[in-house]
Amino acid sequence: MSPDNRNLLAAMVLSFAILVGWQIIFVEPELEAQRARVASEALLEDPATSGAIQAAQSASATGTGLASTSNADAAVDAVRITIDAPRLSGSLTTAGSRIDDLVMLDYQVELNGTDDPVRLLRPVDGELPYFMELGWVSADADQPVPTSKTVWQTNDSVLSPDSPVTLFWDNGKGLIFERQIEIDADYLFTFTDSVRSNLSEAISLNPYGLVRRHGTPELTGIYILHEGPLGVFDEQLNEEDYSELKKAGADGLKYTPEAQGGWIGITDKYWLTALIPNQAETVSYSMRSLGGIQDRYQTDFLGAPISVAPGETISWSANLFAGAKKLSVLDGYADQLNIANFDLAIDFGWFYFLTKPFFYALNFLFSMFGNFGVAIIIFTAIMRLAMYPLASKSYRSMGKMRQLSPKLQEMRERHGDDRQKLNQEMMALYKQEKVNPAAGCLPILLQIPIFFALYKVLYVSIEMRHAPFYGWVQDLSDVDPTSILNLFGLLPYSVDMFPQFMSIGIWPILMGLTMWVQMRLNPTPPDPIQAKIFQYMPIFFTFLLAGFPAGLVIYWTVNNLLSVIQQWWITRSMQPKAS
Repeated sequence: MSPDNRNLLAAMVLSFAILVGWQIIFVEPELEAQRARVASEALLEDPATSGAIQAAQSASATGTGLASTSNADAAVDAVRITIDAPRLSGSLTTAGSRIDDLVMLDYQVELNGTDDPVRLLRPVDGELPYFMELGWVSADADQPVPTSKTVWQTNDSVLSPDSPVTLFWDNGKGLIFERQIEIDADYLFTFTDSVRSNLSEAISLNPYGLVRRHGTPELTGIYILHEGPLGVFDEQLNEEDYSELKKAGADGLKYTPEAQGGWIGITDKYWLTALIPNQAETVSYSMRSLGGIQDRYQTDFLGAPISVAPGETISWSANLFAGAKKLSVLDGYADQLNIANFDLAIDFGWFYFLTKPFFYALNFLFSMFGNFGVAIIIFTAIMRLAMYPLASKSYRSMGKMRQLSPKLQEMRERHGDDRQKLNQEMMALYKQEKVNPAAGCLPILLQIPIFFALYKVLYVSIEMRHAPFYGWVQDLSDVDPTSILNLFGLLPYSVDMFPQFMSIGIWPILMGLTMWVQMRLNPTPPDPIQAKIFQYMPIFFTFLLAGFPAGLVIYWTVNNLLSVIQQWWITRSMQPKAS
């Protein structure tokens, strides 16, 4: 063989060795990881499948997704375990050990309390399914793992705080799964899984969790309140609208890099379903719209792979929250499980630093007086006392402005259309008398963040839902039920057909009257246009607040009344005493 041929042969052998080595060392592990991701995402995207074991094997081998079918096959052998807890009632199905039937015993749909309790979760075979589940995925196509189609075995029939439920499933190929489900006295489920391996070699498993909702719920449609998928990853709140998920499609919105701890779920105004993995573990989160005949939305997490050695038993746990967004309960779970920012499930908004303390202050006053309306009034008085120094300075400045009104009117008449000369003399007079014409705006500017923070408290806190005051106000989180259009109930017809801003109740009218008196005590603005605006402001605010929660209108009314008393007293003290 010639030297050239030997060199060519050697080059070919070396190239082949490099290709084989590259395939073994780099490409094959990446393909294995890719197959695991495909199998995981396929199960997450559509866990409700028929023949889940065979489909998972096919999906893992070919890289295709799983076909979506009904849950009829799984439901044949599945049984339901009754949920009997102080605040929750319903059932879970042994098909996937899915929690899909849940009502909240403490809350009724309507105020009268005679209606059915609020239903949170709904079965897959019912109308608008809404459910939560946990499961496993594996890259090993020969090893079935429990999915939503798996029918677990159990000897238990009731899940209660004193009676956990234990489920079993043997895949028949060397893996035995055991799951214990617990529920506490409030809204927390704890899932603890153990996996025992009788295999001859190690296997890698990934835990997953998902919340699935069919149909787009009816939303309040107000921009200050988020309703839909949300979660906290890397201690940052992430919120997505249903419409944004529909645009993203089945690929969804994935949050990378993977985060340690955190939580993800779906929120309504007052209710929350949330997946809470072990806060010490690293997981990846995603939100997605699955499309279909009905809109379907899903939030989920995929845990890091867990290796199970031959003869070894591993354990993994996670929590599911399903219930009312009661702040004391959320804070309690945050402390108990070390959950970052779990209280942000309540949409406290930009003024979080005010909203949450305001809530605790109102709740403390409620514990003292037994009525949230009274608590709002006492809270308003406390806020007025806290701002008294600034308000006093402002009202004294406005009192001086009122005393200077004759001189200012004389200047306007003297200089006519010479605006520059008029402004120069006015500024000189203000400086001479040490008066700040803008000082009267300070209390209003301070009231803005306080108003919005209190508005948030009354609007989003479930503690205010159906909280009564006295007389006709039976729900401080709702609008004043009376209306001027039927003379506050004296005329026998409904005003539901009219827009809310026209259906002005008694409290908005009282608020408008107190604001009108307050404006009368203020000095007339030098600018005629500004004076007209101030003149019509009470009317504008009366119509505006007609659609606001009654508790907020009560706050504004009492605040105006206290401002009027304070302003009258300060103005009176500034008047020269008769000799």
